[in-house]
Amino acid sequence: MTTHKHKNKRRRKHKFRFNPETLSFEKIQVSFKEYVLRFFAYLSSGLVVGFILVVLYIEFFPSPRERALREENRELRLHYELLTGKLNQIYSEVEELQSRDNNIYRMVFESEPIPNSVRKAGFGGVNRYEELEEKPNLDLVLSTTKQVDRMQKQLYIQSKSFDEIIELAKNKEVMLRSIPAIKPVAENGRVMYVSGFGYRIHPIYKTKKMHCGCDWSAPQGTKIYATGDGVVSYADVDRGYGKHVVINHGFGFQTLYGHMSVIKARLGQKVKRGDLIGLTGNTGLSTGPHIHYEVHKGGKPIDPINYYLNDLSPAQYFEMISISSKPNQSFD
Repeated sequence: MTTHKHKNKRRRKHKFRFNPETLSFEKIQVSFKEYVLRFFAYLSSGLVVGFILVVLYIEFFPSPRERALREENRELRLHYELLTGKLNQIYSEVEELQSRDNNIYRMVFESEPIPNSVRKAGFGGVNRYEELEEKPNLDLVLSTTKQVDRMQKQLYIQSKSFDEIIELAKNKEVMLRSIPAIKPVAENGRVMYVSGFGYRIHPIYKTKKMHCGCDWSAPQGTKIYATGDGVVSYADVDRGYGKHVVINHGFGFQTLYGHMSVIKARLGQKVKRGDLIGLTGNTGLSTGPHIHYEVHKGGKPIDPINYYLNDLSPAQYFEMISISSKPNQSFD
């Protein structure tokens, strides 16, 4: 009985396969190579399962050091979010300063606004962030550094702009005297505003052309006055404007007085508002005695009607606007 059990136990250690040809069971022989492959398969499976268990353990049962690091990361991220909020608030305040600078301060002092292409231009040359870009897990640091750098540059440009505004404020009295602010001829019963700024029918060419100034009809020899302080930069004659004078007032302003009969100013002369610079006439391409008057700001002609500040009532202003809006013919 004992011997029979022992034999059965030994048989269980082997695997058998039924052979249909011989109608008998044959013992399966396992080679050494198969034993080795099975061993490594079991080992690999065990390592994978072990790795998964370790990861799960670390994730759900972190060590005290890991818990401290996670808590530190959460605090750092919270500080970063607070810092980002403060940076965004400061950025909004900087943009408000830029808007006031362009639309209020520079307008008051007749200065050109700083374009956004200058205010928000990037940094040229080498990559300033190459060292940060090469290191992993520094995305937050990189984005914050870029934002701070942009803000720093915009604040620098704004600081320079305020320096310029301060200088303009110091020279405000000079600037106010230099801005062309009166009419070039004393208006009376014999002086009339006849043509304004805009497209007009040219009296000689009979074509529609841009009239870059305004015309005041006046008897031959009517006195012409400088409309602001400045320096005479031209006092000569040409075919178009005839005898004419150009005054450089500074601060981007120039004025032109055309078709004079007599030039009273000389090249390089310093003039003040109200100084006599010539007499009306009919020289150049002109069809009658008058003064052709232009105002230029930053090298571009602008409507002089907006600069008769000192001697134009609201009623006179609207009357001149009405005359300027008519598609009439100019004198030159």
